Parts: sequence; structure tokens; C-alpha cells
Amino acid sequence: MAPQVRRTAFPKVLIERDTDSEQSSSDDDDEEEEQENENEEKTEEFNDTKKKGKSPITISLKKVCKKTGHEAGFKGATYIDCPMKPCFLCKMPGHTTMTCPHRVATEHGVVPAPHVNTQNPVEFVFERQLKPRITPIKPAYVIPNQVDCAVIRYHSRRVTCLEFHPTNNHILLSGDKKGQLGVWDFAKVHEKTVYGNIHSCILNNMRFSPANDGMIYAASSDGTVSCTDLETGISSTLMNLNPDGWQGPGSWRMLYGMDINLERGVVLVADNFGFLYLVDSRSNSQTGKAIMIHKKGSKVVGLHCNPFQPDLLLSCGNDHFARLWDMRRLEAGSVLANLEHRRVVNSAYFSPFSGTKILTTSQDNRLRIWDSIFRDLDSPSREIVHSHDFNRHLTPFRAEWDPKVIKPNTVIVLRHISFILNDSLDPSESLAVIGRYISENYNGTALHPIDFIDINTGQLVAEVMDPNITTITPVNKLHPRDDVLASGSSRSLFIWRPKEKFDVSEQSDTRKIIVFGGDEKKRGKRSKDDYDDDSDDDKFNVKGKNVKVKKPAKQMTNRKAKR
Repeated sequence: MAPQVRRTAFPKVLIERDTDSEQSSSDDDDEEEEQENENEEKTEEFNDTKKKGKSPITISLKKVCKKTGHEAGFKGATYIDCPMKPCFLCKMPGHTTMTCPHRVATEHGVVPAPHVNTQNPVEFVFERQLKPRITPIKPAYVIPNQVDCAVIRYHSRRVTCLEFHPTNNHILLSGDKKGQLGVWDFAKVHEKTVYGNIHSCILNNMRFSPANDGMIYAASSDGTVSCTDLETGISSTLMNLNPDGWQGPGSWRMLYGMDINLERGVVLVADNFGFLYLVDSRSNSQTGKAIMIHKKGSKVVGLHCNPFQPDLLLSCGNDHFARLWDMRRLEAGSVLANLEHRRVVNSAYFSPFSGTKILTTSQDNRLRIWDSIFRDLDSPSREIVHSHDFNRHLTPFRAEWDPKVIKPNTVIVLRHISFILNDSLDPSESLAVIGRYISENYNGTALHPIDFIDINTGQLVAEVMDPNITTITPVNKLHPRDDVLASGSSRSLFIWRPKEKFDVSEQSDTRKIIVFGGDEKKRGKRSKDDYDDDSDDDKFNVKGKNVKVKKPAKQMTNRKAKR
């Protein structure tokens, strides 16, 4: 599939809100970066007149230097650059964001993946044992590019994480800023199950239990790790880092990064002070002492165990580093490699099949790829400029691999685990998905697409969008077995499928859209705590009009929407 070229014409946008914006928990603690974030922040001004009980707001510019007329910020969907500041997209001086070459071609300046001869003995063994089983033919990408079904206002706060069920292809789990856990069967669409008594604030990460696919582990900013039975909603707390409750921000511990080491039977979680904790999944209790794996006082926002060698652990955090660890000698200062970045690292993941590549997302608008963990990790193999430098009012953007790694009628045995293989294998491990922050003009509408990027070349494989989705989509998850993409945009969930794979009955102009009621509290009478909600607008156009629910719905209502 040929890459699609980004548009350059931006329309002016008017946004309606009924709440103020929140400050994300992912703000960087670094003073210099905080100043940059303030320069890039949207400044909202309420008009005096009100329409239909809501106050429309516009985006104004913010003065960023002492010279008269030197302002920067968004005017509608257009980013206006200060002449004294570098480009907002690529962070380089000499041009404006509107004329940045990276907006026209994502592969600008990207050196393709190198073809190097194997010299390292460890990599030589890898090449001999694993590479012969991988076909050299790169299949055509299958892109989920059309909304198949959706639930609007599914959560009461913004979606923070998504996870597909390991065995049931139609079950999607979602966590939100309020700590709620949603279980959605998107084959039936209309069923709504949300457990609201598990955590008291942001649910940051979820992982299924390897021993029981009906149990889900979750890490939250309330400092607890929970294990929840999806059938009954009954939850148990495995670890609580704040047993005495709130004692001030200096001692309150929040859990962000999370993963499970299957071989060792432990759940790994990391907090906002730079520490790693191990929870025994068999005894459901903490094991060992906390280990400092990042700079003291910095958030560890991501953990990932290598799929081929689980003793290799990858972490990333707000100290501008992603780090590689050996769990067989896991202790402070025993890091195997430090992957340096210029700003906060939102995520870091091993490649899903071989585990030899690393993909990181940083707040400096860069995706970085390390082609092999067996070679020099002092610098990345490639850097791809991409617009995702905004997390003050949003869930942080994270680029994720396409997890489909197996083909039909073939069985590959990796460390005594057999996999049934799928048609959508990408042996080159080159496809990644990530939402986009800077909006683009699509037929007169400012939309924020979801980008599919070939990380081997830097090319934009596809940009998917729906004219009815006018909010930013920072949370995206590709299905591990089907050609399905799940997206979390503000409080809503969307399921995307390839247009050519729709059934005959689904090729009509109707889609399954479910609109749930508003919050439990009436609009206009919200408590002070509710005013730190999302800056995203919770709107989805149905039949060309904005769906606005005035009263909490007692029953779910089916809506059909025309494309």
C-alpha cells in the first residue's frame, strides 16, 4: 500500500465545552520541559454569550517571548509559530510548522533499516535458529480503516488503556481516569459492563493472568495492584503502597508501568519514585524489596518483558531514558543498557516476534527504533518525526507494534510455547500504530488521524480517520489475532475493521453506534473535583448532527449512523 501524503490546508475550528481542562498526571517534572509544555499549551477563552447551556470557547495564542507580536499556539487547527522559536513538530529552527518537511513526508531524513552482517556471536545464534523460520517475503499490510461499531460516552472519564481478551476475540477491556474497568463485547455492541469499585483513580495498565484468562491484573495511581474476576467483578488488592491514605504529594505513590513475567510467575509494577516492585502471582503478595531502576523521584511509566527471552526487562520513564535489565540479577545499578532520549519516554516495547527490536515514543515528537538488542545501543538505528508532543490534557501517545506474529497451519515452538499462526503475519516487524496530535484538514473538517507507520523506512503506510470523530485518539490497540483496531477517544470506544473485509450485510451505509447517557451528576451542577476532566470534546456526529445526551439514560439506546 502506497503511503498517503498529509494535507496542508487547515480549517478554523470552534470547540464547545462544558468543563474545564485537566492537568495530566504525565507532566514532566523537569523545569525546562515544563516551560516548553506551557509554550505549547492551548489557552482557552470563554465567550460571554452562552448557547444551549454551554459556553463555546476558542483557542487563542500565547506570548512566548518579549518581542511584540511574537506569539505561538493553535489558532483553530493551525499552529502559529513564533519567529524566535523552532518548529513545533520537528523542534528544529529555520522553518515553520506549516512548512515542515516532516508534515509532507514522514520518511523525510529517515535512513532505511540497515542490512548488516552478523558479527556478534549471540546474534549469530539468533540468526541461525530463528531467522530460517521467517519468510523473507513481506506481506501487504492489512489496515483497519473503517469504524465498524462504537460506544459513545462509555466511560465517565477519558480512556487511559485498552486490552484485548487473550482467547475471546470479541472482548475488549478498557480503563479510565476515574479507575473504572470496562468490559465490552463488541460483537454484541449494546452490552455495557463497567466496574467502578476497583480503583479510586487513574487505571494506568492492565494485564491478563497467564493462568486464568478470566482474571485481570491492574495498576492504578491510587498505589494499588488489583486482581479482578471479570465474570463477577469481585476484586482483591495484591499490593497497596499507600496503606495510611493521603499524607501529601511527597509520599503518595502511584503505579504506572506494569507487565507479567510468565516464567518467574511475578507481576512487575513501577511507581512515580523510580522503584520497581514484584508481586508473586501464585501467593498474590509482594515479594522481595523495591528496586530503584530509574532516577530517584522520576516516574517509571512503562515495563515490558522480552517475548523471546523473558529475563530481559525493558523500562522507560520521565528521566529521559529507556533501560534494559536482566531479571536474573535485578538490582540498582545493574542496568545492561541505557537508551537515552531528549525528553520524557512515554513507552518502550520489544518487537512482538523476535524480541530483538525496540520501539520507543518520546515527548520530543520522535519515534526511535533500535534494530537489534545485540548490537550497539548507544544511539538508535532510526528516528521518525511524528506529532504526539502533547500530554497535559490527554492520555500520553504510545506507538505500539502490530502484535500479529503467526501464520495459519504452521506451528512455531518458542521456549516450549506453541502458537497457532495467523494470516496477518508481519515477519519484518515493521508496522506500528499511533494517534496523531496535530490536526489535518479533511474535506473541511479538522481531524486527528490514527497513523500506521512502517518503522523500517519511516513511511506513512496509512492514516485512518472518520469524519464523525472530532476528538484526539491517543489510545490505540491492534488485535493480536484479527485485523481489528480498538481506539479510545475521550470517553468513547471505537472498533475499526478493513473496509474490504466487511460482510455483505455490513456494506450498507449503517454502522452500529451505541450512545450512552451522560454522567451520573447533572450537567451544570458538577462538583469542583469534576472540573479537571478532559479537554477533549465528547461529541460524535450521528447523521451529520452532534449527539448530546441531556439526561442520564436509564436504558441503552441503539443508534444507527450513516457514514
